[in-house]
Amino acid sequence: MHDKQDESVASLIEEFLTARATRKPSPHTLAAYRRDLLTVAGQVGEAPPLPLDELSITALSPRVMRQAFARFAAPRAAASVHRAWSTWNSFFTFLVAEGVVPGNPMPAVGRPRAPLPQPKPLRGEDTPEELLAAVARDDGRQRDPWPERDLAVLALALCAGLRLSELLALRVASLAGRPGERRVEVAGKGGRPRVVPIEDDLDRLLAAYLDSRARRFGARSVRPNSPLLVDRRGEPLRRGGLQYLVDSCYRRAGIVDRVPRGARLHALRHTFATRLAEDGASAAEIMRLLGHASLASSQTYIEVTAGQQRAAVRSNRTNRSLAGLVREAAGGPGV
Repeated sequence: MHDKQDESVASLIEEFLTARATRKPSPHTLAAYRRDLLTVAGQVGEAPPLPLDELSITALSPRVMRQAFARFAAPRAAASVHRAWSTWNSFFTFLVAEGVVPGNPMPAVGRPRAPLPQPKPLRGEDTPEELLAAVARDDGRQRDPWPERDLAVLALALCAGLRLSELLALRVASLAGRPGERRVEVAGKGGRPRVVPIEDDLDRLLAAYLDSRARRFGARSVRPNSPLLVDRRGEPLRRGGLQYLVDSCYRRAGIVDRVPRGARLHALRHTFATRLAEDGASAAEIMRLLGHASLASSQTYIEVTAGQQRAAVRSNRTNRSLAGLVREAAGGPGV
């Protein structure tokens, strides 16, 4: 076996994270990997736990990992335990490939089934339109209003279903295709590229944004390899800046109370997917457009939409009136 088997768990975790970084995960994802690995490793052994730079990888037998995960799982939700299990499974798969350990103990460690996350679209039938209209209006309270840029961000999430990390990765050249066949080329989650068609109205809105940017910062600022989304100084938008921008748009539109807790920008993507389902798109079409890894994630939008439609029909006043008639008919004379 590889001589690295004597290395500490702490040093091997850092090697694994370095290897993962070459896949270009988001900083948020990389931080989640680190947190899951360190937190579970801290559950190994009796209290107080052995420092991780003194804990040998050979100590992590299936029995030890089962005990550590049992302690880790006790106060946590099933989704958190499932995510941590997947991280550790990837970690041991990496160690096996590197010849550090002879096998992966994680198949012997139980894990809960991860519930599929429920869609969190904006609440209110006309809320997306209200949001776009409010952001398009001149707001005298802003020191340096840039409605063209703000609309471009919202529209790419609402009309193309892009994730936060996908928006940040876009380049000017990501907008491609001939008139009438325009598309946005997306570097998707997990390195899966996809192409999302864009309609003429969105294309014109994006063109207006790029024109406004050229006026602000010069034609050089819109070269093909330039980041598509920039801040008011012309610098590439970053995660925190993009989240703040979307939050400020919600406040300006007065719809903060219609944004699901914890969704923020993702509520726009979920609104896109939910409307696709409402308009009859299949799970396979939603999967392709949103870049889901599995059909099950896409099917969730259709199931939720069907449930909402049935609830709406059930609440219809005419249906409630029918219920009384049916009860009267059941108790009345036969026909």
